[in-house]
Amino acid sequence: MASHTTSITITRVPGNTESSKPSHHVGKPPTSFINPWPSFHKHSSLDLLLTSQRNRNYKPVPSRDHLVAIQKPDWGAGKEGLKATWIGHASFLIETSASEDAERGVRMLFDPMFSERTSPVTWAGPKRYSPTPCTLDELPDVDLVVISHDHYDHMDSDTLLKIYARRKGCVHFLVALGNASRLRGFGIGGNDVTELDWWEGVQVDVSGVGSVAMTCTPSQHFSGRGIMDQGSTLWCSWVLDGGFSGNDPTATHSSTPKKVFFAGDTGYRYLPKEAKEMDMPCCPAFKRIGEEFGPFDLSLLPIGLYSPRHLLSPVHCAPEDALCLHKDLKSRKSIGMHYGTVRGGISQYFEEVTEPPRRFKEACEKDGRIWGEELGLLSIGETLVIL
Repeated sequence: MASHTTSITITRVPGNTESSKPSHHVGKPPTSFINPWPSFHKHSSLDLLLTSQRNRNYKPVPSRDHLVAIQKPDWGAGKEGLKATWIGHASFLIETSASEDAERGVRMLFDPMFSERTSPVTWAGPKRYSPTPCTLDELPDVDLVVISHDHYDHMDSDTLLKIYARRKGCVHFLVALGNASRLRGFGIGGNDVTELDWWEGVQVDVSGVGSVAMTCTPSQHFSGRGIMDQGSTLWCSWVLDGGFSGNDPTATHSSTPKKVFFAGDTGYRYLPKEAKEMDMPCCPAFKRIGEEFGPFDLSLLPIGLYSPRHLLSPVHCAPEDALCLHKDLKSRKSIGMHYGTVRGGISQYFEEVTEPPRRFKEACEKDGRIWGEELGLLSIGETLVIL
């Protein structure tokens, strides 16, 4: 698609941290980061090795007709309201409602990943089993690229560089603490990147288009792109308040600013072997996010790559965890993500790729909620419009 010039202004807004040295910081200034809650458990290297080698039973990927459907995206063309298009895994294109005098809303790419593998090399590592619904060249122009953390399936350097080359000077990157150096290492200029700590936010004004408020919020995960840099950068979720400049309080419902929560990658509670969910503490951050920013019109929640639970529950949500997130966040509608696209080296021995969407629907219905209304799924390439 043709590229059009826009001007982007980033204005920081006051943060809401608890102290001068937040509990997730190690050192002052921080040299690394931790999950500060009882809901998290850090496995030893030996535990990781032993658990990953036991009870392995390779789960082959079924034929295409048994996988997530893929459709050519139209990005919600011609429709009013906030538009969210799933590109696969944790990648979403979100466009806010357009004001009356603008051709479009503010466009944001969350954790874009178009590469064939989620790996530091192109010849090895976890490989896609579902292709992207379009090429990078077919993406509409974007104003913001928003990254949750530095893992290869969320911070895809090849994708980011191609977006930057196409939109340099017209696109801005939002990351959590420590990740600006990652992007500089890829070749993305420092003036085009803003780093935020948990509970810090910015207002983003896109000339001739509109404005949004973005807040960096906690998640229960980890970081690192190699063996020696674990925890050196911060991981996060994001809150989007999708207003536009000159918001008219008498505006119609379809143009009313919407609130979106993007979870990135997160766990909810640690489940040791034989433990029951009700006996284990859950991450308190999400209730706080719901209280301070909710209710949300839309939440994008991870539901896959959670097995084996003893190993992955501290950092990856099962579908039942995603339902708990939905409640904590006071979300009006939640869509599952982080499944159906690629799988890690461990999950392929413990988790059928068709299991997450089935369990998400079952959890929804068991909780007495109407599937497809309050919780649901999208096809890859499908656009959900929130009025």
